[in-house]
Amino acid sequence: MKKKEFHWILVYAFVLVLLTTMPYFLGYMVENEEWRFTGFIIGVEDGNSYIAKMLLGSAGSWLFKSPYSSMEQNGVIAFLPYILLGKLASGPGIHEQLVVLYHLFRIFVTPLAIYATYQFISLFIKEVPWRRLATILSTAGGGLGWLFVIVGKGEWHGSLPMDWISPEWFGFLAIFGTPHLILARALLLLGLTLYLTSPIKKERAWLAGGSFILLGLVHPLGMATAIAVVSVHQCAIGITAYSRKSSLIWKKWLKLGLKAILTPLPLIVYYFIRFSTDPYLILWTKQNRIFSPNPIHIFIAYGLVLIPAILSVKRILDFRRWTGLAILAWLLAFPIFAYSPHNLQRRLPDGIWVVWTILAILGLDLISKRWLKKPQLLGTIFVALCLPTSFLLLISAIRYSVLRSSPIFRKGEEVEVFEWLRVEAAPKSIVLSSFATGNALPAWAPVIVVLGHGPETADHISVEADVSAFYGGRMNDQEMIEFIQDYRISYIFWGPLERVPDGIDLASSPLFELRFEIGDFQLYEVQ
Repeated sequence: MKKKEFHWILVYAFVLVLLTTMPYFLGYMVENEEWRFTGFIIGVEDGNSYIAKMLLGSAGSWLFKSPYSSMEQNGVIAFLPYILLGKLASGPGIHEQLVVLYHLFRIFVTPLAIYATYQFISLFIKEVPWRRLATILSTAGGGLGWLFVIVGKGEWHGSLPMDWISPEWFGFLAIFGTPHLILARALLLLGLTLYLTSPIKKERAWLAGGSFILLGLVHPLGMATAIAVVSVHQCAIGITAYSRKSSLIWKKWLKLGLKAILTPLPLIVYYFIRFSTDPYLILWTKQNRIFSPNPIHIFIAYGLVLIPAILSVKRILDFRRWTGLAILAWLLAFPIFAYSPHNLQRRLPDGIWVVWTILAILGLDLISKRWLKKPQLLGTIFVALCLPTSFLLLISAIRYSVLRSSPIFRKGEEVEVFEWLRVEAAPKSIVLSSFATGNALPAWAPVIVVLGHGPETADHISVEADVSAFYGGRMNDQEMIEFIQDYRISYIFWGPLERVPDGIDLASSPLFELRFEIGDFQLYEVQ
């Protein structure tokens, strides 16, 4: 990579970071005593859970134990970046510290992801202007989702378009709001770049495996994607080598592939054992269901790049026969990844948009050089057609960042109760609340909630029914005592979201003592 290319990466990363940080900055600008900004505009529920994981680290944890379930947990190596970042925060204003650290994490890993993307693209695209367009398309581009949303077909066939909801199928959403997925994308592409260039320097195969280990610590499912991509590449090389009677080539690549795959094997075994034997992790995995949409959404997502991508297939084989097989095999395996019998099937095709981008840009280059006098003009127009989804997401985020409404903002009085719990309650005290309150509470106080996050709350449906029955006044005193003992509840949160018509009257029950009250919010302690 030349110095000018590296400088361009830094400038582009700065622009992208500036644009994606603006809505969060505005959120804090309009915050007041009545409404407190959560620090998130998209994916607020998951955002609260990431801050809660950082708070775990601040409280001394090294292993992940979800604060969204009262079930006993043994802990697991997961969400490591958030737990480690949490150790940098302490004292008053810890929520604000954690949110700032979260966004600094996002800001600093964005240039790394853009660098890794550019390096991977450079394996297949020679000319610098086309590399730049491919990088912009990979990190800020989207599909035709913007068109369907504009014409009122946003929920077509049971799902929003993928460029609106999936950071795995595209790239901009991760840069906008999910730093561990940005870092995971960077490690995935860096590892694959090392692996694909390992025939030049054999030690790069080991380095690729090391990159996959780091990927597994950041995002275990991303490590599975990396190994799957290397595996399908090995299969493609084996088939091609057999048809061409090139056994030496196949053996050479096989050795390199085994090094890249076997290096992270101990971590793979660790995760397999933990997630197949630990009772809580089994329930968490079972509840964590993120399925791919109707296949027609593939055409909505990638229809714009389909034709130029098809045109470039022969060219990429001619240019980089054995290396080029990697992205072609990856693309052919995409439907298998996306619709595999796995409860997180939508997450498995991570990085596939980069493959589509490379093939599309190569196809546009081919078309331009044959019929146009200014080769990059068509590419620039094409990239511009892929940017509206990201533009609309930014505009929507800016709009909602100044509205001061839940769940992006929380009532200031509600946060006062959260902060009272942070100071006065014993760490890991178990608090009962509604789902919405429970989602935000562990981001402000190092407590455990009975209910608050779909996948992480063990037996979520059963727990929600019990909580509804309690607040709805459908339990007698003995049933309430058993409920409280079963969930080991210490505090009861009582606010507008917990009050229901003809529901329980906590103030009149001898089982509970009022400990803190402000405005419409009360906190009761179990006697």
